[in-house]
Amino acid sequence: MTIYTRICFTAVAALLATSCATTPETWSNELQWRDSYWTEISQLCGQTLYGKMVSNEAVDADMAGRPMRMTVASCSDTEIRIPFHVGPLQVGGKWDTSRTWVLRKTAKGIQLKHDHRHEDGTPDAVTNYGGESVRGAYCATAASAGTIDFPVDAESIANFRANGLDKSVTNVWSIGVKGDGCPRSVSDDGPKFEYILKRTGENSRYFKVEFY
Repeated sequence: MTIYTRICFTAVAALLATSCATTPETWSNELQWRDSYWTEISQLCGQTLYGKMVSNEAVDADMAGRPMRMTVASCSDTEIRIPFHVGPLQVGGKWDTSRTWVLRKTAKGIQLKHDHRHEDGTPDAVTNYGGESVRGAYCATAASAGTIDFPVDAESIANFRANGLDKSVTNVWSIGVKGDGCPRSVSDDGPKFEYILKRTGENSRYFKVEFY
């Protein structure tokens, strides 16, 4: 083996060793962000936060001005359930308690699902929709710090199409939580929790609720 060959072999071996060493580290860091985000939401367990819709699209006119609340009702190492209730415009009116956000920890990140039920507790035809977090998106930029996006998954697309909701097949949901795991760009008096539904293109959509 010539000196040149030995140098090349050594360089390639070193490169492969570096690649093998950094891959687990990169994956570990992504899981650390997931776990940090999970911890931040878990710290709200048992708390009820009150908020309001801050977007103003015509399609959501019936929610304008309504009181809203969310309760981080149950927390475990693998699942967090957050009932989301929409209040009446009139004092003493009935609250809509049909929606629950369900977060589940996965091997790659976090899954968001919407548990939508009728007043008698039976599942709505459109339920269990959502998606899994985009791998590596946690704390990606200062503007989205503390926020994770959940693009619509295949199960949800099939459900939407089966129920005539073709416009929803490009949905992306986002949940932001204010904590120490990611550097925040908002002020200390900003919302503790944000829920967003968005989509772009000809069926563009934007719905946002902030809780304090």
